[in-house]
Amino acid sequence: MPLLGLGAAVVLLVAGLVSRRWIAVAGVIAAAGVLSGVAAAGRMELTLTADVPEGPVVLRARVLDDQRHNDRAVMTVVPVEVLEPRQMAWSGPALAVALPARELPPVGSLITVAGLLRSAPGTVRGDPVAGRLTDAEVTEVVRARFPVLRTGNAVRNRVRSVLGTTPEEALLAGFLIGDTSGVPERDLDALRRSGLTHFVAVSGSNVALFLAGVWVLSAPLAPGIRSRAVIGLLSLAVFVVATRWEPSVLRAATMVAILLITAAFGLPIRPWIALGSAVVVLLLVSGQLAADVGFQLSVVATGGVLVGVRWATGRQPGSMWPRWVWQALGAAIGAQIVVAPILLMHFGSIPLVSPLANLIAGPVVAVTTAVAALAVMVGWSGLVSLAGFGAGFVLVVARLAAEWPQLGWVGAAGVAALVGMALRRSLRPLATAVAVGVIALPVVGWHGPPTAPTMTVLDVGQGDATLIEDPSGATALVDGGRDPFVLAQALRSRSIRRIDLLVVTHGDMDHVGGLVAIADRVAIGRLWYPDQPDLGEELGGLVDELRRIGVVVEAPPVGARFDMGAVTLEVLGPGRRYQKQNDGSVVLWVDAGVTALLAGDIEAVAQRDLPDLRPDVLLVPHHGAATTDLAWLERTVGAVAVVSVGDNTYGHPTPEVMAVLSDVEVHVTSKAGDVRIPLG
Repeated sequence: MPLLGLGAAVVLLVAGLVSRRWIAVAGVIAAAGVLSGVAAAGRMELTLTADVPEGPVVLRARVLDDQRHNDRAVMTVVPVEVLEPRQMAWSGPALAVALPARELPPVGSLITVAGLLRSAPGTVRGDPVAGRLTDAEVTEVVRARFPVLRTGNAVRNRVRSVLGTTPEEALLAGFLIGDTSGVPERDLDALRRSGLTHFVAVSGSNVALFLAGVWVLSAPLAPGIRSRAVIGLLSLAVFVVATRWEPSVLRAATMVAILLITAAFGLPIRPWIALGSAVVVLLLVSGQLAADVGFQLSVVATGGVLVGVRWATGRQPGSMWPRWVWQALGAAIGAQIVVAPILLMHFGSIPLVSPLANLIAGPVVAVTTAVAALAVMVGWSGLVSLAGFGAGFVLVVARLAAEWPQLGWVGAAGVAALVGMALRRSLRPLATAVAVGVIALPVVGWHGPPTAPTMTVLDVGQGDATLIEDPSGATALVDGGRDPFVLAQALRSRSIRRIDLLVVTHGDMDHVGGLVAIADRVAIGRLWYPDQPDLGEELGGLVDELRRIGVVVEAPPVGARFDMGAVTLEVLGPGRRYQKQNDGSVVLWVDAGVTALLAGDIEAVAQRDLPDLRPDVLLVPHHGAATTDLAWLERTVGAVAVVSVGDNTYGHPTPEVMAVLSDVEVHVTSKAGDVRIPLG
């Protein structure tokens, strides 16, 4: 991915400069970018494979970043010194710390943090972390030293303090600083499905608005172009801190910084050159940005906007179509066209009506953001309410547009063919007829329950999510994968409106992460979860949330049963407490004539504690990891085995596990997609 991103940057640079003498320069930059990418990959590998001591610790650390979600937060810290236990001489790589959002210290500050440290390689907002601190108690020692950090933190806190907790006001914080922690998951899902997410992925328009406000306020102090450029550069740095250096913000801020610097020295450059130069500079500094989806979309969408606006400017609008309408439509269509391949590669679908939704919502977002910025500065509740009205309108547009179809590769190709037909006068009647026919179809299809009990192992990437359906309409969901958006799409495509039994086998993110705010999407009848002393932040939060809204939540004992029509689910484990969380996974026996064993991530110790079983279908534990007892697997697997796995660096499934399964029917979700198995 770094090479692909770097190649795109070089193409942009060369296209903007259109000069052969720069090709050699681009080659040098490309070579430097490759080295940067290799170094970034090396840093990530070192962090993810670091040896992390486990147990209670007290650390002195520097806060690098934070991520909020409603009343919970995760921050990234770099240990500076181990205070307890004193015999531990360790200052390891970055760690994630879970704590209540109200206790979140400012970015850049030096803190003392006490908690339970465990190895948990992963990422927080794209940055690698080697371990995780839970049950954390944080004490701030020294505030951020640099004025830019302090000012950026102050701007962020000001936005959060002035804007309230309603979905509309939380969305305003997203418009201003990209903070969507207070926006309900169902509304974030609607923004994604309508193609409006970029309005809360702070970028160029937000940077321009922020700079305009700064320049208006500082005009008496900085009349000259160079002094204004200096103020602009400092303001950009503050804005980057306030928005927590989102990749799209970094792209926009760097691009604007280049424009400011060149203008200050009387060397104005074209937007294409500024875009290409910004991308190259950022990739030289941080090669891992090339693999970031947000960065890719920001760069490509900006290029699409530049092309679309240029195309629209060349049109000859009539009296009913002002130039700004053409330009807004051109920008929306241009951005949609160029980001479509990236969206399809990463998410598998694109919104059909995104250009129209953007054309309607775009002007409202611009005005609303300006009003919200003014409200934050003066602190007047009347302006907050006015801006909230505009945010509410955007949410209505998103919710309506989200119900329109999402296009896969075939659908996108069909739309492209229709557009091509419409451009030819002789084919326009046919294109119109086809388009009307498609629109006349039901916008959201309805799929009834299956005619026989069915188990579907959903393709949710590197994780587990298994849907069990009965002809009576009863459903059970065992785990939810890692991504709420992916799970929501899977449930929506099957018209699932209620889950009678939700089972979370254990608290790992690849099993519980997709269940964030699931109660906002579907009704939940009952929750089963493991009886473990440390459920983890995500599972603990889910249990508390479902209990709060009245869902029956319980840690079922061995032998507990749940009947849903012709299907029975019975708990086989855990029968005792285990040292490893994986071994404490809830183990389920599913029986509807055809039997299935769903064993979560249990490893060899817990596998040996199970009774001798021979299910017809086995969901291979722990994604086919080497933690499985091969002898147990050989005597347990029946006629069919399913491995739920995605692209990963863990080596799942291992060759040894696949060798044991060589004589049975094997389905691997990363290759087969959703695996649907009749149970009756």
